[in-house]
Amino acid sequence: MKNYRELVNEVTRLLDEFQEDTQCIDSFTQDAAKDLKNHSSADQKFIIDTLYGCIMRKKLLDVVVNIFYKHHGQILFRVDRNLFNVVCYLAMFHLDDLGLEHFSRIIKSLDISKMHKFLSFFFNVSNLTTHIHREWSHIYDAAVVDNNWITPLLRWCSEIEVLLDQLARKMGRGNLPKKSPRKNTEPREFDLTRPKARPLPAPEVIPQQDKSKPVPVTTHRSPKEPEILDEMRQKNRQKALKVLNEANSQQFSCANPQKSEKTQNVISQILQSNDAELKFDQLYTSGSPATQKTNSLPVRLNTTAILREGALYNRQLEEELQRFERLSQGASEPSAYLQWQKEMKEKDLQEELAELERRRLEGRISHEEAVLARERVLERNHHKAQQTKEETEHLMRKYAEKRLKEEKEMRELVQQVADGHKNSKVAKAKLQEIKQRIVKEVSEQSRELLSQALEEAQAELSRKMELIRQIRAFESVSLIRQNFVDDTETAGHDLLCEMSLAELRERLALLRESEQCELEDRRQRIFEEKQLKEQLLLEQLDNIGLRRSLAEQAASRSQEEKRMRSELREAVKRDERVLALQKTLEQKQQERQKRKTEKNSMKKNEQVLPLTVKTSLKKQVLEEQHWQELERNLEQQIHGALEQSSKQNGAGQNHRRVF
Repeated sequence: MKNYRELVNEVTRLLDEFQEDTQCIDSFTQDAAKDLKNHSSADQKFIIDTLYGCIMRKKLLDVVVNIFYKHHGQILFRVDRNLFNVVCYLAMFHLDDLGLEHFSRIIKSLDISKMHKFLSFFFNVSNLTTHIHREWSHIYDAAVVDNNWITPLLRWCSEIEVLLDQLARKMGRGNLPKKSPRKNTEPREFDLTRPKARPLPAPEVIPQQDKSKPVPVTTHRSPKEPEILDEMRQKNRQKALKVLNEANSQQFSCANPQKSEKTQNVISQILQSNDAELKFDQLYTSGSPATQKTNSLPVRLNTTAILREGALYNRQLEEELQRFERLSQGASEPSAYLQWQKEMKEKDLQEELAELERRRLEGRISHEEAVLARERVLERNHHKAQQTKEETEHLMRKYAEKRLKEEKEMRELVQQVADGHKNSKVAKAKLQEIKQRIVKEVSEQSRELLSQALEEAQAELSRKMELIRQIRAFESVSLIRQNFVDDTETAGHDLLCEMSLAELRERLALLRESEQCELEDRRQRIFEEKQLKEQLLLEQLDNIGLRRSLAEQAASRSQEEKRMRSELREAVKRDERVLALQKTLEQKQQERQKRKTEKNSMKKNEQVLPLTVKTSLKKQVLEEQHWQELERNLEQQIHGALEQSSKQNGAGQNHRRVF
């Protein structure tokens, strides 16, 4: 270890690369050891030990370096922080091992001005006993700080001052005050026999638990009885089938079970006659429903239904009154106005039905034209698809050739990778040796930690036993308790709301009486409200009965309106525009059917049917079904509009009659 500067710089570089949040100390030191193979074994050990110690003692070192930068940070760079950490670690933990001579060589190999500033700060007695001691005491106990670090550093202060003088002379600073070394009295130890180290206490014997009996094998094994029964069942079945086959093969000719043809014909005739007499598919009807139904059985309504129906009738009555007022203000003779309104509604309805029928037929015509145009487009698409298919086949041939070439290159690459895997066995053996050495070191440290934990557990147990003894001593002391209670006296807490027990009982009795009176008043109010509600329900029931009787009379008159609706439907069918559109639609359908038959005849001559033509036929069938469905929906809408308009006219007349 001659070039100390390179070794310290290497440790500083590794500290700069280490990231505490994302990297593990052990793995980082192992990786660093792999990179230091060009150094000797002593240099590697110095670098790894120093790096590991700086990382583990980072809190103590940061305290010193932070205080140093607080005093001299204006003339120093933050880049040199890890350099000062390394020097501080060597001075704190390895100064006794290295000795002053080797430590001086390390310091002199580095930047002299920086080392002079740092050592003069660190080995200053006032700094060690004040700032540094106070900050270290926050991390460890004060006794540990004094014994392990402060006292050894103070012992080295006199010798470090000589090193500081040498650094000052080397920098050429003759104006620095020279301090003469002090000759301190060196105490000598007594020549006494050293006591032997106390052996570690034997560890407590861990009681061994009795081995439990293993689970029987038969627990998770299915029983054999079902398998035996299945085998016996199969054997019996095979025997029975064998006997049956023998009996069928050896039967007499006189006992032939087959029937003659005549017998079978007679049996079939009898079965057909019996099936004809059955009436499973016959429809049973109870006749057409009565036009006027009379409710012979009364329907009992609850309170909510009565109030809801009463509110509905009242709202309808108000709407009729408002309508009548508007009619009376607008015209002097409401009956003539109503007649004119009815005629205009019938006329508008007839025109609307004719317009709907015309639009439906125009839609059918446009559909037929679209079908013809689609057929022409499909013919063009078939021709384009044939060209695309030829181009695709050409591209697929090119892709197959390219694929074969890539597979050949891939085989060569796989062979190269397989040759490279053979050389990895030597590296695995070296890695295994390193791991075994690390395991040995960890096992030694774990034994030391175990002995320390046993001592701490023994001290903790003795402390707990002493605490239990004190608690039991306190509990053994008896207490004298005297209870004398006077109901008329207060507790003596000097509060404004304070009262005696007797006064509290009297006030509770008065409070119960007031609550009883309030309860009686509430019951009386509830009884009165209930009577008023029953009276209101009776009035609503009378009103509902009257309304229902009027509604039954109005329903009997609605039958007359049905005849008028049938006449309107017949008038729509006789419209000239509708008839003309119907003829146009029939012509388009005949043209499409003609094209369809021609296409079917052409397809029968072809032996191979292309896939695109099949899909177009399926689409055509689906479109025809779709348009048929649209036609049915239009017809249903027309009939619904007719029925709705007739219902509105009938309802308007019924309301006027009721009013």
